[in-house]
Amino acid sequence: MVAGDEAAYRTFYDAYVDRLSRYLLVVAAGNEDAMREALQATLVRVVRHIKVFPGEAEFWSWLTVLARSALTDQTRKRRRYLAFLDRFTQHARVQREAANDSQADAKLLALLDRSVAALPSDERELVERKYFAHRSVREIAGEVQTTEKAIESRLSRIRSKLKDAMLAALKHDLPD
Repeated sequence: MVAGDEAAYRTFYDAYVDRLSRYLLVVAAGNEDAMREALQATLVRVVRHIKVFPGEAEFWSWLTVLARSALTDQTRKRRRYLAFLDRFTQHARVQREAANDSQADAKLLALLDRSVAALPSDERELVERKYFAHRSVREIAGEVQTTEKAIESRLSRIRSKLKDAMLAALKHDLPD
């Protein structure tokens, strides 16, 4: 085999492939797919790194080291691949959820715009001053010449009215 003799490789294959298969099946805890992959990798390593050994025991020991390292490499490769797939699917899921969230946000904002537009003009003006113009309750109270408590109370009632209107609209839009 060291000289590249194909007949020598066939002799090696016939003598050791079943033994290596059984060994790898035990080391792979019964996982036949992992055993087959590791066996192929082991045979490639044998061809690439073959050398002369003093006896059969040393040769078998070398084969088992090659087989275990091939199985370990295959296991690591599989784990890296599965981890990559997990990261990829997680990234795709996050992207999908972000797109769904932005669509949901856009729908909610449109619903909020419609609900605010449906308010009576004095309530709509109050909401616009507080939440769109970012005015303080104190400033609004001074402008309409009332107390801060009265403004806070009116805003609370308006928010409740908007919430009820939006929930009703959302309930109406949901499929049964």
